[in-house]
Amino acid sequence: MSDSDFTLDLRLAADTVEVGDLALCRVLLMDDARFPWLILVPRRPDLVEITDLAEPDAQALWQETRIAVGVMQALSRPDKVNVGALGNVVAQLHVHVVGRFRSDPAWPGPVWGVGTRTPYPLHARAQLIERAGALFSAA
Repeated sequence: MSDSDFTLDLRLAADTVEVGDLALCRVLLMDDARFPWLILVPRRPDLVEITDLAEPDAQALWQETRIAVGVMQALSRPDKVNVGALGNVVAQLHVHVVGRFRSDPAWPGPVWGVGTRTPYPLHARAQLIERAGALFSAA
């Protein structure tokens, strides 16, 4: 299967901005200024569970998740980084990498369902994407 068979879920596309591609995953930035939040989506069709990945891709997903955690730490210096692959609303396999702060509006609970998403101002979003892209390139 090739990347050309990959289609990003419409809800993920609507809520995020593309940062770039790693060897396996498309990297997205959740467009919510309240939480620094990256999403990794393996560019393979019809994946729902991590166990749907071929073994080499499963290993690549773990390596890319580790890279994304490092990028999140460098990007935002959070108190904690949460990593999860839930898929209850969006079935397409994706991994959340969320920087958390003791001062954030959802702490210590999950970020889902808390308040209203606050999109980044366009200039701030562009700067964040550029910085994240540079950190991924350097990783």
